[in-house]
Amino acid sequence: MINRKSTREIEMMRAAGKLLAAIHKEIRKMIKPGITTMEIDQFVERYLEKHGATAEQKGYNGYAYATCASINDEICHGFPRKEPLKNGDIVTIDMVVNLNGGLADSAWTYAVGEVSEAAERLLEVTKNSLYKGIEKALPGSRIGDIGHAIQQYAEAEGYSVVRDFTGHGIGPTIHEDPHIPHFGLPNKGPRLKEGMVITIEPMINIGEWGSQMDDNNWTARTVDGSLSAQYEHTIVITKDGPVILTDQDEE
Repeated sequence: MINRKSTREIEMMRAAGKLLAAIHKEIRKMIKPGITTMEIDQFVERYLEKHGATAEQKGYNGYAYATCASINDEICHGFPRKEPLKNGDIVTIDMVVNLNGGLADSAWTYAVGEVSEAAERLLEVTKNSLYKGIEKALPGSRIGDIGHAIQQYAEAEGYSVVRDFTGHGIGPTIHEDPHIPHFGLPNKGPRLKEGMVITIEPMINIGEWGSQMDDNNWTARTVDGSLSAQYEHTIVITKDGPVILTDQDEE
């Protein structure tokens, strides 16, 4: 069932989104060769505690960390680890914040030091893909319009769109209906309605779109070892157009 949120619920999620965006701004300053994703995870734990919030994904289906940290060919759900990030890596930090019952979800891919032109271009196209999808998040549009816009753009740029993981509804739990694929046909799927809150989170690969699962049964990586990037925002559908609840003051 697709739930539409009340004004009160949206305001709670807006506050959570503002906190989550602030965390990503801090992480942006921290990312450099030599830091570990475990250090980033511990920073997020402390930041949330200081601001009266919790990491909603910690404990979700047994997941042990406040963040997911996916490096290079890891598509999503990478575990934070103690190995230092290296110059030229890319790393996606993904988290769900719970602030007084309001949830927000956002992932961001960061360049570590100086990255290759190929990696830099992947990040640019992936971020653009996110906003291509957000532009279609309008009342009366269909979910397929979002995925189609992302797929058309990314594939025209020579990249592939991961199909095994999707965006989703959010609040009051992490994953709710509807699923938001980042590929597909226009004018297909449920209609978007005012008051719906969803995530749009395209995962874009340089190589093939397929994924394979690590032995930990969480981390997905590309089948061909190519780089993968992801950008995600939490969006509320309004009569005036999509509103980004996890905006980092750059939109």
